[in-house]
Amino acid sequence: MDPLEEKFNELRDRREGAHMAHIYYGDPCEDFSVKLTETLVKNGADIIEFGIPFSDPIADGPIFQAACERALNAGINPEKCIEGIKKLRNNGVAAPIIVTTYFNIPYVMGFESFLERIRNAGVQGVLIPDLPFEEAKPYIQMASEKGLHLILQVAPTTSQQRLHEILRAASGLIYLISLEGVTGSRLKKMNNAFKLIKIVKSCTSVPLMVGFGISRREHAEMMVAAGADGVVVGSAYAKIYVKKMDNPFEALPKIAELAREIKIGCINGYRKRT
Repeated sequence: MDPLEEKFNELRDRREGAHMAHIYYGDPCEDFSVKLTETLVKNGADIIEFGIPFSDPIADGPIFQAACERALNAGINPEKCIEGIKKLRNNGVAAPIIVTTYFNIPYVMGFESFLERIRNAGVQGVLIPDLPFEEAKPYIQMASEKGLHLILQVAPTTSQQRLHEILRAASGLIYLISLEGVTGSRLKKMNNAFKLIKIVKSCTSVPLMVGFGISRREHAEMMVAAGADGVVVGSAYAKIYVKKMDNPFEALPKIAELAREIKIGCINGYRKRT
């Protein structure tokens, strides 16, 4: 069975929502990213969204833009990221990994070569924020042939026709952007996200993850209680360690605490449904 499908089945059996934690590899250094990922997995992250730093991360907010800049200034490149995934697997990290990358990176490397290399490193899927669905169709097929999921995104602004086309093509998981704008730990108006969750869940059995602005236990609990299969948290973790840039490892206990809180929200939200 596909590891991503297996993970979601396992969580359903346990009546838990999924916690996907997003990191940008190499911020501020590779050793920290490895330790950060291991800490997140040990404290409730079921899936890792592994970001490859890019010079113009247009879908990301200030926190992750700065993370990309620091990682690139430290010499991080796609090759080192792929080696970092291998290192995580060799260190015993078994959680499914979704690679997030802007299109220029696989394009320059050669899309098939990129997919093959990340698959061989132990990846289950790839998310490309700047690849419109209308242009994604050949890459969806290419990823499928390599045994990978090309993760598709939907948002409250997605038209009904486009939404249903995306849902028909989706596999692995669907990433629901809960608010307009860029990533970041803010979430005030949730009604549009709740409506979209209901629509998506009525149309497909592909797991639905909600991201953008999720930063607290209550956010996770509300989204999962509304029907989402889980939530994505990223900037909220980066906000913790940026306060300790002289020694970011000192921030790991606080990051672990937040990861546990998010996971509790995912569990409580699921159990509120019945």
